[in-house]
Amino acid sequence: MENTNTKKPFFYGWVIVAACMLIQAVPYGVATNVQPQFINFVTNGEGFTLTQFSLLFTIGTIVSALASPYIGKVLSDPKTNIKLVYIIGSILCGGGFALFSFAGGNLWAYYAISALVQVGTSIVSAIGVPLLLNSWFKENKGLAMGLAFCGSGIGNIFLQQVAARLLSNPNYGYAKAYFIFGIFSLVVSLLISIFMVRLPKGPSELAANVPRNKAQQGENTKTTLTKWGYTLKEVTKMKLFWVLAVGFIFVGFYVSGMSVQYTSYLYKLGFSATYVANIGSIFAFFSILGNLCGGLFFDKLGIKKTLLLSSVMVVLCGISLVFIPGIPALGYLFAILLGITIFAYIIGPSYLTGALFGDREFGTILGIVQVFFAIGYALGTVLFGISVDTFGYLTSWIITTGYVVIAYVCLLIASVGILKYNKENNVVETKKIV
Repeated sequence: MENTNTKKPFFYGWVIVAACMLIQAVPYGVATNVQPQFINFVTNGEGFTLTQFSLLFTIGTIVSALASPYIGKVLSDPKTNIKLVYIIGSILCGGGFALFSFAGGNLWAYYAISALVQVGTSIVSAIGVPLLLNSWFKENKGLAMGLAFCGSGIGNIFLQQVAARLLSNPNYGYAKAYFIFGIFSLVVSLLISIFMVRLPKGPSELAANVPRNKAQQGENTKTTLTKWGYTLKEVTKMKLFWVLAVGFIFVGFYVSGMSVQYTSYLYKLGFSATYVANIGSIFAFFSILGNLCGGLFFDKLGIKKTLLLSSVMVVLCGISLVFIPGIPALGYLFAILLGITIFAYIIGPSYLTGALFGDREFGTILGIVQVFFAIGYALGTVLFGISVDTFGYLTSWIITTGYVVIAYVCLLIASVGILKYNKENNVVETKKIV
């Protein structure tokens, strides 16, 4: 008797997920998570003020945000050699980080190098990772993104330990540490770019990821694999797109307050270093789970329910911060909920861009969306500082919680409205990519 149980072909998309996890763990982790460890060593060694040196983070963020739409446009072009672009990004990201070791006491050199590193990071990570995942995954996209972005948290566990030991070892110091981390990032990123990164060769490769029950339904399979999408020109004419963009500005506002300023707030309240460290560790642990759970939420619950769930949890974070002085245990609830909801700004922009606007100019549109988040994050830091100086922390947390409400109202209105429009106008069919 003939065996009808044919073996399902291996789906290369999971290799892409592994590649993206490594990108988040090493090149992204070195450029973003390790750099703060250098602050005290460089400022003390070179005589910079904290404000002077910290400006490199602002400059890097602004330059990469401005470059993101152009990076997205290049990566979205079907004629682009994605391996070559990734190799260039790897050189900028890893090789650039190694250049910090030669900056010495030249503050402007740090600023210029930071801009190069962040542009490279945007190529291989901020724009590159979502574009790869969006290209490969029409099913289980949330799970794929969740797994990929977990790499940052997992890699950070090890990178922080290595950084602390290198920087505190007089035989190395910050200059040699910069060089070691930069070369490590460069080598890992180049290997990934050359041997792992590629786009699907055709629908047959994508079909390997379609569940058996859907594969048995002929038309449903075709719909699942259909590539569709708006152009950037079409998207920018949509009023709801700008509502979405405003939503991400306010996401940046609340993230810049809650995820960055809570440690200084807790110290200001007089809590011990152990308590603050425990809160930070819990936040880091649940951030890893948050990326994974967030992807599953989007896949299983859909966009509307996932955004509603996230909004409730982040509002509870704000309430916890207000009442921590009287109920210290709320600090742990805050850390857990903030860690879980990290997916809203890590996965959210790329997932919503793909789900709402499709594949045609995904990278370019995502770059625009990330510019708005970056604007919100940069402005939010300043606004929070002004608010604390003027009104104090408690009022500032109430204002920040207001940002949360505005952010999610905008995201929900935009997402629900665009999904409804796409369904009513059969957009997936009319915007097919041949």
